[in-house]
Amino acid sequence: MDKNEYKPRIIDKKIEEYLSVFGAICIEGPKWCGKTWTSSFHCNSEIFIGDPSGNFQNRKLAEMSPALVLEGETPRLIDEWQEVPPLWDAVRYKVDQSGEKGQFILTGSATPNHKGILHSGAGRIARLRMRPMSLYESGDSTGRISLDELCHNEMKPAMTGEVDLRKIIEYIIRGGWPGNLSVSVDKAALLAEEYLNAVIDDDVYRIDGIKRDYSKMRLLLRSLARNESTTVTNKTLKNDIREKDNEDIDVETVAVYLDIFKRLFITDNQLPFAPSIRSSVRIKQAEKRHFSDPSLAAVILKATPDKLLNDLETLGFLFEALCERDLKIYAESFGAGLYHYQDYNNNEIDAVVELKDGNWCAFEIKLGANRIDSAAENLIKVKGEIKEKGGNPPSVLCVVCGLSNAAYKREDGVYVVPLTALKN
Repeated sequence: MDKNEYKPRIIDKKIEEYLSVFGAICIEGPKWCGKTWTSSFHCNSEIFIGDPSGNFQNRKLAEMSPALVLEGETPRLIDEWQEVPPLWDAVRYKVDQSGEKGQFILTGSATPNHKGILHSGAGRIARLRMRPMSLYESGDSTGRISLDELCHNEMKPAMTGEVDLRKIIEYIIRGGWPGNLSVSVDKAALLAEEYLNAVIDDDVYRIDGIKRDYSKMRLLLRSLARNESTTVTNKTLKNDIREKDNEDIDVETVAVYLDIFKRLFITDNQLPFAPSIRSSVRIKQAEKRHFSDPSLAAVILKATPDKLLNDLETLGFLFEALCERDLKIYAESFGAGLYHYQDYNNNEIDAVVELKDGNWCAFEIKLGANRIDSAAENLIKVKGEIKEKGGNPPSVLCVVCGLSNAAYKREDGVYVVPLTALKN
């Protein structure tokens, strides 16, 4: 690659940090999110296991002699290592032998079965999750507001400019795929569509060699798209398929397929959050459903710009998914994590950023500026109830808005920040 043409990613800093600490790192994430391009930027030699040249010569060589393909200047990139699982143990052994840091970068767009991998690699191979581009990485956020500073109550107010609703819709349909940055919105959905076709028609079988009912897998994907950004159960997904698509599928099969989607990084759910270990606040242990990128849900729903303009409810759920994709990328860059809050008193908070020191920040997500007041009221209400029950209340309250033209702190202490002004 020409490193002068590389578009920087937020994960770059963490890759450099991990290479200085571990013998090898494994960068995982969905296909086409930029793993290979980013890894190539950080390496000095490389081998592509999935390269079809010479009748898949590299793969055959790796199968015959895993240690041989590790030879080369370090850091050495081994792309799509999961095609030959014994490479994991070969890397671990090589790292143990030399004791040197930053020897290998492995990339993978699927998590293989443990069969064929003898050792976890703990202490030798560190895993990093890479996601599609955030709006800041793609150049669609000004980056005037740092999430890190906001979460430490250090945000400075700023005028951030007007936001066009059609641009928000474009960001959703285009997604964070690097290959889509220069594609017009009327053609952008083609990439997401072909992404799903490639994964379902090819990768599902290759992950463990078992043939499955691809038509039912697609029905489950449609149900997940209809339930994007919600906490529906597996049983609800099953019933949704039967009701909307007139097909039946059992809960056990739903669970198996969901696990496959997770291992292929099609989905990227948001875990539940509890204010503190000893809190009397009872939290529902339900994950919020998300695709790895909102463009996948949009293409499954056949959501065009005009359709979304006439269906603001669906647009609201997809906008929430867009926000939570970016919040997760930004938060993880400074060691925080992204969750959601839902208790048994029907209190909900769209997104929670938990900091390394145990403090946490509560975020409501609203597309329109006309919903900011109600969102702020909800945040204040939930904070008060958590405090009354002896829990650890959030240290920062914030509304992330789609159509706000400024970042500021309200008189009630709640921050308001446009998504298109955020960075890590």
